[in-house]
Amino acid sequence: MTASRRNTVHMNIGFTSRGGQGFAAGALIGLLGGLIGLGGAEFRLPVLVGMFRLPTLDAVIFNKGMSLIVVAAALVFRAGVIPLEQLAPHLDAALNLLAGSLAGAWWAAGHAVTLPRQRLDRIILILLTGLAAVMLSESWFGLHDAAAPLLPAGLARLGAGLIAGFGIGVVAALLGVAGGELLIPTIVVLYGLDIKLAGSLSLVVSLPTMLVGFARYSRSAAFAVLRHERPLFNWMLAGSVLGAGLGSLLLGQVPSRWLMALLGLILLLSALKTFQHTHQDGSTA
Repeated sequence: MTASRRNTVHMNIGFTSRGGQGFAAGALIGLLGGLIGLGGAEFRLPVLVGMFRLPTLDAVIFNKGMSLIVVAAALVFRAGVIPLEQLAPHLDAALNLLAGSLAGAWWAAGHAVTLPRQRLDRIILILLTGLAAVMLSESWFGLHDAAAPLLPAGLARLGAGLIAGFGIGVVAALLGVAGGELLIPTIVVLYGLDIKLAGSLSLVVSLPTMLVGFARYSRSAAFAVLRHERPLFNWMLAGSVLGAGLGSLLLGQVPSRWLMALLGLILLLSALKTFQHTHQDGSTA
């Protein structure tokens, strides 16, 4: 009886410590993401794998579930700043990208559940490195600055939107992210829209894209991670919401290009450290 009580105490301490770490990590990631208008899911994935030791596919599904809630909340909050009436004239751009992203998310989520862990790790490492390169490019070259559309309205732009959407849907499904870091510059460059409109339109594309990937992942046994890791999920979600709120209040206090460059380097280093490490662990097991 004494041993049983001692084990229960140790388990409770472990959950409390893990929950506290999840809250702190979520708050920091939410703060950084809020400062530049991202959900932070790309930073959360290396933390879930590296700090909390979740298997890669479990971490992707965990990340996807959390990103769904964050994106839904962000869409509601932004509606008070940018009314839906302002988005209506530009919904053709969102629907163009959405058509491609839904197909990409469905295809990628279906393949992710069948991939060996080492191959999935390698793909995720490549994608995270690519996202880091996108952030660095945005900070150096100002890809968020609105200009004339890259292509005039017509079949060429429609095709480009479908291809870009498909690629973004693949990335969103494989990493469990909303894809805003790719959607926003795509909308700005391809359609020549203002960044604030692009941010809201990206959420319109992200939410159904993530729902499709989430539905596809629900067929996997790894989907049970949302039940097994519910305490960690709740604590990290609470921290993420708090951090995102604080980040939005501090928006504009730090030059966005400097911050984007710093976060790009952090993402690159954390991705290399985390997924090279898991690959080495898998090869020596």
